[in-house]
Amino acid sequence: MDAMSNTMYFYNLHMDTYNVLLYQRTWNRLVCMFWEERMRTTILAATAALSLAASGIAQAEELRLSHQWSNKDVRHKVAEIVANEVAAANVDLEIKIFGSKSLFKPREQYKPLSRGQLDMTVFPLSYAGGQQPAFNLTLMPGLVKNHDHAARLNESEFMGKLEAKMAEDDVMVLVHGYLAGGFVGKDKCITNPDDVKGLQTRAAGKAFEQMLVGAGASIASMASSEIYNAMQTGVLNAANTSSSSFVSYRIYEQVKCYTPAGDVALWFMYQPLLMNKSKFESLSDAQQAALRAGAAKAEAFYLEEAKKQDAASVKVFADAGVEIANMSPADFEAWRAIAMETSYKKFVSDVSDGQELLDLALSVE
Repeated sequence: MDAMSNTMYFYNLHMDTYNVLLYQRTWNRLVCMFWEERMRTTILAATAALSLAASGIAQAEELRLSHQWSNKDVRHKVAEIVANEVAAANVDLEIKIFGSKSLFKPREQYKPLSRGQLDMTVFPLSYAGGQQPAFNLTLMPGLVKNHDHAARLNESEFMGKLEAKMAEDDVMVLVHGYLAGGFVGKDKCITNPDDVKGLQTRAAGKAFEQMLVGAGASIASMASSEIYNAMQTGVLNAANTSSSSFVSYRIYEQVKCYTPAGDVALWFMYQPLLMNKSKFESLSDAQQAALRAGAAKAEAFYLEEAKKQDAASVKVFADAGVEIANMSPADFEAWRAIAMETSYKKFVSDVSDGQELLDLALSVE
């Protein structure tokens, strides 16, 4: 290697070493800057937290409330009333509502509620009949006559027994509420048991199916959202569901006659706002009081709105040219007599204290 080549070799070696050292110093400086910024952010956050604690200000506790309906549904509005009243009480408590089955599937809310994985839900209690068979009594034909009768049931020993069973699952009722329904007939009116003989009928719930079979009907099981197409294609001659479902699924376009919930009705479904009991008891006295105040306001609204829904459904059907037929007290008693020999008898045989519960419910005038 000549002198020039030797010089260039050592020069390049020197420059490589210099560049490595320069890169290392630059990297070290960047790392130090990163950790200095992290430390500064942590100190600021800790200072803010200490300042907040020192001033006695705490972040509001959040409760999660789940249900399956849209924000236009009465059951969502019941939840909103409770949430708004709690927010207005300024007790460091917030209720976040997850509607439209966005948090849990409709029939799968009771179990997470009982396990503390969910705080609150508006829930058809009969959906939990698998966990507590006694709850099937809350969707039983002829057990509730009308909305005012339902309100009396809510305050009765019968409801107390059901609430005791909920307490076993760490669940409690905040807002009581029933929604009603009726019948539609594609070709004729359905008011008494004789009217369904030989008809292909859809019913809302197993107990109603048992009663209708006892009256001589054939059953086609389906979701209420499928009634329209089944009527249109001749699969169904008659159907039974809630007043709101009859309207929202436009069943008035496919039927000749509508028997709404009026002075008497067969179909009532208990759909309360429930809460995890341990969670409620963990709250402060002020927070519990705010929840109860909101629940009282929501329950009064629920009762009046349920009545309005029935009346509104009648107007929708009448405006569509559908005949309106009202069930008489005699019709009601005829249906109940069949229910006694079918769905009531089945319930009593399946549930250990079924007869006691049924007697308590029937004792409420």
